[in-house]
Amino acid sequence: MDLSTLSPATGSVHNKFRKGRGHGSGNGKTAGKGHKGQKARSGGTRPGFEGGQMPLYRRIPKRGFTCRNSREIVGINMSTLEVFDDGAVVTVENLIEAGIIKNPRDGVKILGGGELTKKLTVQVNAFSASAKERIEALGGKAEVI
Repeated sequence: MDLSTLSPATGSVHNKFRKGRGHGSGNGKTAGKGHKGQKARSGGTRPGFEGGQMPLYRRIPKRGFTCRNSREIVGINMSTLEVFDDGAVVTVENLIEAGIIKNPRDGVKILGGGELTKKLTVQVNAFSASAKERIEALGGKAEVI
């Protein structure tokens, strides 16, 4: 270690430029705020304020309700699982690799649509009752992760 190689920790040093400290600083007098007016003074307006005009967020009609606790589950029919080999373990990662789903969102659910002829071990977030029954009837396993 050498004194010439010392440097401060990343993120600890902030901009040392001091506005409004005289003409010699290159940013004195109005300190980059121009002359007078609302934007030259402290305080300013709140975000979305349109000078007394009815703001956009109040002009647009409000409809419906969005539940903050809702989850977006991706549903997949059983027939799409035919692309896997007999005896394979099907996980969410395998479904992404196979191109069946792009974004698993909050979870993946296997639905009972279509035909499945292979014995698979399926590990996803949820199953419909008919899908679970049909997977187990073929000798496979339906595991909830």
